[in-house]
Amino acid sequence: MRVAWATGAVRLFAIMGTMPQPWYAGSVPAAAGRLRHMSGEAGDTPGLDPAMNRTPPERSRWGRRSPGRLEGGLGSDRGGPSYAALDLGTNNCRLLVARPSGDSFRVVDAFSRIIRLGEGVSVSRRLSEAAIERAIAALTICRNKMKNKGVTRARLIATEACRSAENGEDFRARVAQEVGLELEVIDRETEARLAATGCTTLLDPHAEGAVLFDIGGGSSELVRLDRSQKSAGGPPAPAIRGWISLAHGVVTLAERFGGIDVNPKTYEAMVAEVSALMAPFVQKHGGDMRGIHLLGTSGTVTTIAGVHLNLKRYDRNRVDGCWMSEQEISAVIEKLLAMNYQERVASPCIGAERADLVLAGCAILDAIRRAFPCPRLRVADRGLREGMLVQMMREDGVWGGGNQAAVS
Repeated sequence: MRVAWATGAVRLFAIMGTMPQPWYAGSVPAAAGRLRHMSGEAGDTPGLDPAMNRTPPERSRWGRRSPGRLEGGLGSDRGGPSYAALDLGTNNCRLLVARPSGDSFRVVDAFSRIIRLGEGVSVSRRLSEAAIERAIAALTICRNKMKNKGVTRARLIATEACRSAENGEDFRARVAQEVGLELEVIDRETEARLAATGCTTLLDPHAEGAVLFDIGGGSSELVRLDRSQKSAGGPPAPAIRGWISLAHGVVTLAERFGGIDVNPKTYEAMVAEVSALMAPFVQKHGGDMRGIHLLGTSGTVTTIAGVHLNLKRYDRNRVDGCWMSEQEISAVIEKLLAMNYQERVASPCIGAERADLVLAGCAILDAIRRAFPCPRLRVADRGLREGMLVQMMREDGVWGGGNQAAVS
């Protein structure tokens, strides 16, 4: 059997008023995406996945370069063509499986797990054996989910950890051999464009544009967006004026400055270092921010939103698309800075997996806020995976048209 993994899978949005919401299969929306609480994983319990113990006699290698297209998918689910988008980042492994539905798409399965693939890479320049094993375990679950849902087209990307590690290619070869997935290591421009493509439905239609940012584990991307034009079908394509990728994410910054005990001096040093990296982009795209809002997609901003909303467990429907004022963001960051490490671990919006990273993320956010002083931030619990899904479905003519990201 042969599967074609081309460029991107899709996720669907139902437009309800001015705030688009994703549609999920089943009666419980929290069953897809990042579940249960801020630092939890979706569908990461092998015993709950009926495909986990299913070992096919022959395994085709899945990835962007695989030839052909599978007839009828690989699994028992025959509910129509399915798309998959996998994002293997420095900190997380995430998967979305979706099917076209009207002018959007419907999520039928999802997975998210913190694996810290890039742990220590900023110092050693190598992926550690422990991190590789965590990644392979998560990728195996993703492979089985894709098979179980009969995925017919997918895009499987890896980002900064694999870009910068000396043994990144060895890791990709091992994943192909042991899991049967061919990872595509994307460049930073592609990462910025995918993030923008996945978030255009959250742009305020009355705004002049936005500064979108994606605070990752090993890098952070900023994109200056103009107002999107309506598309013939599907989500609007992003109108990208400019972009930059910073060689700092929450993992690399926390490893450099420390993430457990963070005092005000250390925090300001983190902000200053990120600000210096941003300076050329700010000089070109800063200035008059009238009619512009911030649009943030990352674990940092969803964590901040969860703390602001005083959530006892993560609720994507309340977080994705919510607005926060400058004062509300500042209040949450001050609250987090006042917490010690144990208090951050105990917070249901942070937990042990993010307690040593969240303040590094706040420092990156503060650098962005100081450079682009906008009164409002919209929070996005979406990004690269949704961008891949939109691109793939658009290329397949699901919504007609064929518009792509425009650069002015």
